[in-house]
Amino acid sequence: MSWILRALCLVGLSMTSAHLSAAEIDVKYPIPFPKEDWPGWRGPFGTGVAVADQSPPTSWSDTENVLWKVPVPGRGHGSPTVIGNRVYLATAEVEPQVQSVMAFDRTTGKPFWKKKVHTGHFDTKGNAKSSHASSSVSSDGERLFIAFSNHDAIWTTALSFDGEILWQTKVADFVNHQGFGASPIVYGPLVLMAADSKGGAGRVAGLDRQTGKVVWSNPRPKLPNYCSATVLHVAGRDQIIMIGCNLVQGLEPLTGKVLWETAGATEECVTSTVTDGQHIYTTGGYPKNHVAAMLADGSGKVAWESASRVYVPSMVIKDGYLYAILDAGVAICWKADTGEEKWKQRLGGTFSASLVLVGDQIFGTDEAGKTTIWKANPKEFELVAENQLGTEAFATPTICGSRIYARVADQVDGQRQEWLYCLGETK
Repeated sequence: MSWILRALCLVGLSMTSAHLSAAEIDVKYPIPFPKEDWPGWRGPFGTGVAVADQSPPTSWSDTENVLWKVPVPGRGHGSPTVIGNRVYLATAEVEPQVQSVMAFDRTTGKPFWKKKVHTGHFDTKGNAKSSHASSSVSSDGERLFIAFSNHDAIWTTALSFDGEILWQTKVADFVNHQGFGASPIVYGPLVLMAADSKGGAGRVAGLDRQTGKVVWSNPRPKLPNYCSATVLHVAGRDQIIMIGCNLVQGLEPLTGKVLWETAGATEECVTSTVTDGQHIYTTGGYPKNHVAAMLADGSGKVAWESASRVYVPSMVIKDGYLYAILDAGVAICWKADTGEEKWKQRLGGTFSASLVLVGDQIFGTDEAGKTTIWKANPKEFELVAENQLGTEAFATPTICGSRIYARVADQVDGQRQEWLYCLGETK
C-alpha cells in the first residue's frame, strides 16, 4: 500500500500505535478520501500517479473541453487540491504583499472564499521563476494545510474547510536563496514539513495535525534545497526520504529518528523522489546534473547513476520503468533497477511542472503551457497528443474524477493573468 493511503488511513492514530502493520491499519483506519479527490502534492499516492480508473480529456484548448475557468489573483506555482465539492489553491499578490488560500466550487469554479494567511514581509530576492506561493495545499480530511515563506521564516498554517485559521506554527528561520516550494505532507497524526535553508537554521519537522505543536524537529545541513519531505514505503517500512544538501536520509516519520544517512545526490534538489520498493531515485541540478538509484536499506549502495539534468520536474515509475522529463524538454525512459536507457525523445520547451501518470498515459506540461501526453511504454516513445493552454505554466496539473485542473497564465490587456481551468469531455 502506498504511503499516502497509509497516511490517510492513520487519521486519529496515536503515536503509540506506530507498530501496526499495513493490513491492521487498512482495517482499523479506513481511507477518508474518495478516488475522485486529489488531497495534496503529487496526488492520492504521493507519487504523481493518479487513480487509473478515469478518463480525462486528451484534447483541449482555451475553448475546447473547458468546463469552466476562473481568474486567480496574483501568482503561484502550487497545484490545485481537490476535496469533495471544492478546489483549493494558494496564491500570492506582490502588490499588496498578501499570501492567501482560495476555495472554488468544483462544479462551476465559483469562488467560495479567500483567506489571507500572511500580509507583508515578502523577500523579493531569489530566482525570477520562483513565486511566493509555490507550495500545494494538503488535507487530512478535516483540515487544510499550507506552507509559506514569510518574514524570514517558514510557516505552516492549518485552516478549516470554511477558511478559518485554526493554528499557525513557525517551522524554521529561513534565508532565501532561490525561493521556497516544499509542501506540507500528511502522515498519520502529523504534518511533515521540510524547511531547508542556506542560513543554517534549516529543519525537517513533524507537527501535530490538530494543534500545530512541534512533535519532533531535526536540523538540516546549512545549504539551500527545495524538496518536500517525501514519505515512501520502501525496504519494508515507511520512511521520510530527504534528498539534497549533499545528503540522502531515511527518517522514521512519526519520531524523526534517523534510520540511515549517506553522502549522495547533490547540493540543490527540487524533485519529490519515487520508489520501486527497493530503490529511491535522487535527482538534482546544482552543482552537478544528477539522477541515481540508491538502495533504501541503509547500505548507501548506488545501483546506477546518470548525468541527466532532472532538476525540477519530479518523475513517475510504472511496472519497473522510470519515466522522466529533463528540464530542457527531453523525455526519457530507464529500466528502474539497472538504469538501462530504453529510449529518449526531444519534446522541446523548458519544464518545471512534474509528470502525472494516469493509467498508461503520462502528462507533461512545459513552461509555455504546452502539455504533451505520451504512453508509459518502455519499448518506444509513443505520442498521444499535444495541447496548448495559456502562455505560461509552472504548476503541475491535477487529474482526478476524469477532470484536469490546470493553473496557467496568459496576457490580458498587456497584463499577466493567472487562470484556474477545469478541463473535461464536453461532448
